Amino acid sequence: AWKGPIDPSTGDFSLGLDPKSNLQFVIWQGTMPYCRLSMLNNESVGSGIYQNTIFTEVVTGTGDGFYYKFLVYEGSPYSRLMLDYMGVFRFLIWNNRSSWATVTEHPASSCDLYASCGPFGYCDSMGTVATCRCLDGFEPAGLNFSSGCRRTKALKCGKPSHFVPLPRMKAPDKFLHVLNRSFDECTTDCSNNCSCTAYSYTNLSSNGAMADQSRCLLWTGELVDTGKYSNYDDNLYLRLANSPVRNNSKLVKIVVPTMACVLILACLLVGIFKYRGIIKKCPSFSKLRLIL
Repeated sequence: AWKGPIDPSTGDFSLGLDPKSNLQFVIWQGTMPYCRLSMLNNESVGSGIYQNTIFTEVVTGTGDGFYYKFLVYEGSPYSRLMLDYMGVFRFLIWNNRSSWATVTEHPASSCDLYASCGPFGYCDSMGTVATCRCLDGFEPAGLNFSSGCRRTKALKCGKPSHFVPLPRMKAPDKFLHVLNRSFDECTTDCSNNCSCTAYSYTNLSSNGAMADQSRCLLWTGELVDTGKYSNYDDNLYLRLANSPVRNNSKLVKIVVPTMACVLILACLLVGIFKYRGIIKKCPSFSKLRLIL
């Protein structure tokens, strides 16, 4: 990126593939991640073609690294990708009226910045205003999200746990990519490792991927830099400790209706006995009988 609005010398921001994985692009501020973009069109790792409605993205692995290019379809409007001096990455299209229109930009809000919602927090962009929230089973660790969120019930190795599916989630950073896994195998890999806090799985067989036909991602420890977006399709499966309320949900469904029936019956009996007492005290009804 430029150093300033009219200074074309090299600035602080740059954009490139994550050196630890070719699954994602990162906007860097110096050597620190500033904003992490989504997975490449939900495609697989390795060499392949990633389709977009306006252009085609091509990511090629060379063994020692990766390079990226995009090809504009014939007849498409002029388009360009730009990283400005403030670290905002934009996809622009010429609108035939002497100006460029922004199609997408990253970061779109302050909570899109890298790890801005802290560990186990996420940027919720489903509403009109993007807001930091805690993942299911977590609560704020402080007055703001700088400290992220903490578990409401701690995980313990050897103790029962379960996975909660969280839809439309951006995959957190610092994942382990496991190749050639089915959904069940990916689930088992995480379940059998008590340090595994979450997993995500995507079937890529219908997307024309040239390498692995699946994407199994595992996380250990804290989950950082995730979000919820309306245009995302993947689930994040979050590991939580078993809750007594959850374990006894079937018992609750049986006990509550039973208790309600007993209470209603008791109220009816009390009403009947009171009614009989009133009749006995009334001379005009002394000869009446109640048939129960």
